[in-house]
Amino acid sequence: MKPLKNLYLLLLVGFTISACTQEKKKNPVKHQEQANLLNREYLIAFLDTIWHKEQDPVRMRDTMIAKYGMESEQVKKYQQIYIQNHTINEKKIRHLLDTYGWPDKEISGENGNWTIANVIQHSDNAIRLKYLPMMKKAVKEKKLEARFLVRAEDRIATSRGDLQIYGGQMKYYPETKTFNLWPIYDPVNIDKRRAEIGLEPIAPFLKRRFDFEWNLEEQIKRSEAFEKERIKKNK
Repeated sequence: MKPLKNLYLLLLVGFTISACTQEKKKNPVKHQEQANLLNREYLIAFLDTIWHKEQDPVRMRDTMIAKYGMESEQVKKYQQIYIQNHTINEKKIRHLLDTYGWPDKEISGENGNWTIANVIQHSDNAIRLKYLPMMKKAVKEKKLEARFLVRAEDRIATSRGDLQIYGGQMKYYPETKTFNLWPIYDPVNIDKRRAEIGLEPIAPFLKRRFDFEWNLEEQIKRSEAFEKERIKKNK
């Protein structure tokens, strides 16, 4: 029986090697790309390209919002470019994570991890939820800063129609044609929650990031009204 087993194993190994060789011949570009993703210089350049494809249209869109208004054709133009680019970027990032897991900073660079987190948080909730455990693990292993994780968590909450926790998500309200914070859970203690994970207080963050003035009393009222409306809808 042993000779037969040995013969079987030899045939199986031979078949596997042959299959892999044939696959490489059929998809040389795919296999080269996978090999390249393990190379630090290639990966940094790869992620830098994704960053610009993702963020440059967003910056132009936001510039057009300030200049022409949220509902202008100029804004729609750059929003469409962003959507097209993001679809491609998401596939590339998912392939990277599914194949190799979350990369070390030494391989991807500081901005590389930012890029990966950014693409994931810009995806739909199903994608965010899929990679949330991987992001949490990356934070624990010091591969990713906590601030990128909480952005994804706030986006998950707002997409579900829940109160956000850390205050990073703004929303455009067509009825007033203005931006405001998506309502926040327990606004009184938001700075305490942010400090626990190394984030700056909410007021300077909003001023720097969105040129938005934090008003605690206003946000308390908005959060209370939001919760009342949500409870009413769920009855």
